[in-house]
Amino acid sequence: MKRQVEDAPEALPSQTPPASKILKGEKESKAQQTPALAAKQRETGGEAEIGRQQGRTVPAQVSDHCRDVSGGCPDFDKEQQLRQEEAEFTSLKASWEKAKFRLRLLEGHNDIVTCAVAVDNLVVSGSRDTTVKVWHVPTATEHKNLGGHTGGVTCLSAPPLEYCKKLAWFLSLPDKERFILSGSADCYVKIWALSLGQCVKSIYTFNAVTALCFVPEEDGYIITGSDGGKVQAWSWHTFENCQSINAHQEAVTSIQSQGPLVFSGSADGGVSVWENRCSDRDPLRLLHHWSGQVTGCGGGPDGRLSLSPRGDRVFLAYGRAWLKILHWRTGTLSRLTNHSSITGVADCVHQTGGLLIGSCYDLANGETMLNLFTLPQCRYLASLTWPDAPRILCFAAWTTGSGDHRWVTAGRDLIVWEQLPSSGKQRGDVTVKRDSRLDSCSLESEGDTEEDEETDDYEDDAGGDEGKDSRRDRGEDGQSGSWLQCILQ
Repeated sequence: MKRQVEDAPEALPSQTPPASKILKGEKESKAQQTPALAAKQRETGGEAEIGRQQGRTVPAQVSDHCRDVSGGCPDFDKEQQLRQEEAEFTSLKASWEKAKFRLRLLEGHNDIVTCAVAVDNLVVSGSRDTTVKVWHVPTATEHKNLGGHTGGVTCLSAPPLEYCKKLAWFLSLPDKERFILSGSADCYVKIWALSLGQCVKSIYTFNAVTALCFVPEEDGYIITGSDGGKVQAWSWHTFENCQSINAHQEAVTSIQSQGPLVFSGSADGGVSVWENRCSDRDPLRLLHHWSGQVTGCGGGPDGRLSLSPRGDRVFLAYGRAWLKILHWRTGTLSRLTNHSSITGVADCVHQTGGLLIGSCYDLANGETMLNLFTLPQCRYLASLTWPDAPRILCFAAWTTGSGDHRWVTAGRDLIVWEQLPSSGKQRGDVTVKRDSRLDSCSLESEGDTEEDEETDDYEDDAGGDEGKDSRRDRGEDGQSGSWLQCILQ
């Protein structure tokens, strides 16, 4: 209602022709009309003058004339579009309020699961226990155990099928072979053939690998990030190092690609945007770098920035009760409320289809939720949770042939989510609820607020009684947040 009140009065004067121009156009057209028609128009004009004297609404007549001349008034079309968007949002919100998911636990890892990707009907997960495991989703069973790393596995990436075919041809393997990249604290990137269950290539990076992604441009590139802030590019054709850049002051915790662009995020809160020039030497050219002072994500020894790019925006999660939205071309910020309490922290953010999904963990009561928002509007839809849900550190998603969602959440537990028909009789394992407080304060412009100060104070005092729940998530060795970090010593 507020949007209609603001938009309609402001748009009408600028988009509606002035009355003088309309009357001038009428006078010019009168000379070309028959005398009878001209007389009729003069009669109509006289009635309009009487109507104005009696207090009739002139803007309505001008809008009618606008529709007659241009075929559609911009204000009227905009109002119709807003109504249609609101109806679509209401329908989508209602469908998610009825959503049902079946959860299945994938048991086999002996430590925290730090990363997961989906390939066809398979889920591939990496853990601090140094293994990469392949799971068959329909049966929720372990398909293969890929052992070879000597340090914790920190990141995974799945090259597109066409690039898998190139490597399969080079290795004289079947065209349908799929490959997975894994990065580890042992300084190696390994390439695994899933059907064989074997490592077909190892790349030594000289640094503990903390993030990686595959860039499907030209012959393809592997981009890695290290615990010391270094970003490196590797050729998919020769597997040689193309470039090494000291890009960040602290560990690189997230790398994502979007077309020819590469986005890297660091534990210091900095975000860099790179352009891939598809060159054999130095393919990455820095377009923008925004420090933690700009993004507002810096501070804290256990920082782990998770990012997800979309067009000119990058969604950031950094252990706060909201998600940051960085407009990476200009450096302007806004934020999306992801929890109604300052004790909530967002560990990861992900996009799938028209959804933005942010994980949230409440330090006060130990509750875990996935919050769903529409894209690109970022309007809150619903929250999903289940009893005794563990903290979610990473997320993977895909859709089935019928359009249903399948997700994987990982942390202490590795769980597959399978969407069930909302009209079926089968009962889901997930509780769907809506937090009305997220409706009222979802998207905000960035700026210093009282909530920022309260959150910082809360974190500073976490060592007191209020921090007991947060200590529950520390490793047995007593190191603060060590299980949360993907940077493994």
